[in-house]
Amino acid sequence: MYLNELVKGQKAQIISVAVKDRQLRQRLYDMGLTKKTNVEICKVAPLGDPFVIFVRGYELCLRKSDCEAIEIRLL
Repeated sequence: MYLNELVKGQKAQIISVAVKDRQLRQRLYDMGLTKKTNVEICKVAPLGDPFVIFVRGYELCLRKSDCEAIEIRLL
């Protein structure tokens, strides 16, 4: 399952970040999106892009294309 499949209020744990672009992957790691990190979907824009997630005590806005590369498991 991937992060873009969640709906508002659902919680999950990150299994892997499979972004092909090395710089983007490093940026996501720097923002706290690492393995075994818990995330929660706070908001989703009306057209489905972007997503606002709660991770490590702050809200983070991500593009749908980035969320499609973050593998998760539901909590």
